Amino acid sequence: MTHVHDAVIVGAGFGGMGAAIQLRRMGYDDLVILEREDDLGGTWHVNRYPGLAVDIPSSTYSYSFEPNPHWSRLFAPGPELKAYAGHVADKYDLRRHMRFDTPVAGAHWDEDASHWVVTLEDGAEIAGRFLLTATGFLSQPKMPDIAGVDSFEGEVIHTTAWRDEVELEGKRIGIIGTGATAVQLIPKLGKLARHLTVYQRTPIYVSPKVDGKVPAPVRAVFAKAPISQKATRLVGSSILEVMMVAGVLHYRNAPWANAIGKRACQQHLKRQVKDPELRRKLTPDYDFGCKRPTFSNTYYPTLTQSHVDLETTSIDHVDATGIVTTDGRRADLDVLVLATGFNLWDANFPAIKIVGREGRDLGQWWRDNRFCAYEGISVPRFPNFISLNSPYSYSGLSYFTTIETQMAHMERLLGAMEEKGADVFEVKDEANDAFLDRMTELLGNSVFNAGSCATARSYYFNQHGEAVLLRPTSTISAHREAVRFPIDDYDYRRARVTA
Repeated sequence: MTHVHDAVIVGAGFGGMGAAIQLRRMGYDDLVILEREDDLGGTWHVNRYPGLAVDIPSSTYSYSFEPNPHWSRLFAPGPELKAYAGHVADKYDLRRHMRFDTPVAGAHWDEDASHWVVTLEDGAEIAGRFLLTATGFLSQPKMPDIAGVDSFEGEVIHTTAWRDEVELEGKRIGIIGTGATAVQLIPKLGKLARHLTVYQRTPIYVSPKVDGKVPAPVRAVFAKAPISQKATRLVGSSILEVMMVAGVLHYRNAPWANAIGKRACQQHLKRQVKDPELRRKLTPDYDFGCKRPTFSNTYYPTLTQSHVDLETTSIDHVDATGIVTTDGRRADLDVLVLATGFNLWDANFPAIKIVGREGRDLGQWWRDNRFCAYEGISVPRFPNFISLNSPYSYSGLSYFTTIETQMAHMERLLGAMEEKGADVFEVKDEANDAFLDRMTELLGNSVFNAGSCATARSYYFNQHGEAVLLRPTSTISAHREAVRFPIDDYDYRRARVTA
């Protein structure tokens, strides 16, 4: 191997692009961004289903240093997010670092050479001083564990691999799943289907969606006076902060905040669904926040239509022509839509095989012990490794809050390494353990530990029953710690071989 890049970044979504921007700010320009898909954008490139839109206000869903004054709606549709990703890549000159259609098989730390060796699925190897994984939290589709799914002879579509060429108009459609994706998709399917059957395992909290077009004069003001958009962003972020931090993460100390969110969803359901039996089926029996709630004004009304059935009896099996539930009833279908979400804890964390010092396999170590990353970004025995989708990293409800917090951590960490004349950093065991103990204690106040979440079937919980995806602090606290964490929580050393 003749060349060692400054850094190899896995993933060309918003997380990977944010990391590349931060590295370039600090003078690292020899970067390689590896992307398994054929273009950038991450989830906003992969997901193309009808109704796709951001599920939080658009004003909060962008880099704070690169606001987008051109969102057409308060909740921007998916294609606009994809276009924004392209704009960022062009403005910050990131495309020249990207390699598309390049899936990564794994990576290992070469202790003698003091760099990472990344192996592609075609067997090629790429070396980098630093390895940054930005594979996203929702990047590995989850297929339903239902007997006979492969035997269905009609069209089968997973929401992460949508096919526009499949004819839906006038068809008998079945959709499995009622998570955030399904809540966006079901109203669209309801307009097209001759008959739609919605298979619900767990109901979801849905609150009113204050959506609408952003008038052209408002967009013009945002473009000419960015401070106005910053103020709008602050208001939106504050509302989300109350919902997530006060209502969910401080559940024990601020039950009133959780009650507000729950009440808003219950009233929304009551207004839109008059049938008491249907309303009962759509009412969650777990606490608000145990799984991510969502916004919609059209989901509940769709389920009240005469050609739409909500099926809550468990699925027994799928056969060549439809779905049979455990009580023996069947629904004949032409199209089966799988809105079954993503596999976080088996196929993700990490999404590729990563082996650090002493042969430690990150995925195996997390599963055999406990999931943790210091400040949601680094792990002992993994030198020069930055994980951008880690346990305890997700802060708030906007992914960009997490991204920019991690960018700030990178700036402080790499700056300290340069000041010390070091080539290698590695977080200390005791710092990682102390962080884990603190996060565990804080989670004791959250709805995940103090509330009733047993029936939520939430992807927040891993196979150990711990809700370690979200950082149980305010976003302000997370960012403050990113710029103030003790420098001595890391070891710094010279490389054995200078690249």
